[in-house]
Amino acid sequence: MDAELPERISEAEHAVMEALWDESPLTAQDVCKRVCETRDWSLPTVKTLLSRLVAKRALDTEADGKRFLYTPRIRRADYVGAESRRLVDRLFGGRAAPLFAHLAESEALTDDDIAEIEALLRELKS
Repeated sequence: MDAELPERISEAEHAVMEALWDESPLTAQDVCKRVCETRDWSLPTVKTLLSRLVAKRALDTEADGKRFLYTPRIRRADYVGAESRRLVDRLFGGRAAPLFAHLAESEALTDDDIAEIEALLRELKS
């Protein structure tokens, strides 16, 4: 997979990427089987999203007879890392501590979440 991250991916495009990160390569019909029912989409909608993702260089395509197979060019972890960084930069001035403070104040963090974060911080320190 290519490490170069594409331009921003929309929420709808992200749903398609998730299907392909779970399993690839897939045809447009395969992707539709994974996302169309829950999102109330049709196959043409999925094909449009796949075309956009190819244009953004997030996906590679390979001809397979009369159909195309789609494979992610970027790893999910790389995308999540870049999006996380953008969020922290845009909303919290590039600092992660205010993000955690906001989550804690809004009660979005469970006791298990806090324990996991504390364990990660201890691990990072050692």
